[in-house]
Amino acid sequence: MSDDSLQKDVLRELGDDRLQEVAALLGTDPAEAQQVVGSSVSALSGELRQAASEPASADEVRQAVEETTSDEPPLQGVASFGGLASGGLMAGVLAKLSRPAANAVAKKTGIPAATAQRTIEMLIPVVLAVITKRAAGKKAGTGAGGLGDILGGGDRQK
Repeated sequence: MSDDSLQKDVLRELGDDRLQEVAALLGTDPAEAQQVVGSSVSALSGELRQAASEPASADEVRQAVEETTSDEPPLQGVASFGGLASGGLMAGVLAKLSRPAANAVAKKTGIPAATAQRTIEMLIPVVLAVITKRAAGKKAGTGAGGLGDILGGGDRQK
């Protein structure tokens, strides 16, 4: 699997109606919105891989991946510390990474950073859903994999 595969899965999960919402946010057509979604997913997964390789954030990313691949449901409410809409640790990690990812998307596409940020914020629940489905698929198949297995392209963690 690759980032391209992740982008396709996110677009599939996003669906036409929500892609239209992204296009409206961007003030463009669905084809252009699809390209921005692809850039956003690529930037977000790149930031996640980077965070996994840095000592200061590697434990948090590892715990988020373990929670995603766990049979236990994520903690709810106050207990989730940083969970986004009860999405658990992974949602919190993705939310933290949204700003640097948005800056990368803005630089690559030329759209304003604030618009890129709002786009990524719209995509976080979709990316989380795809990651969760992939983690469930790994558990059902050959066992839960690491971050690289879930995102695609091999495990790039230390």
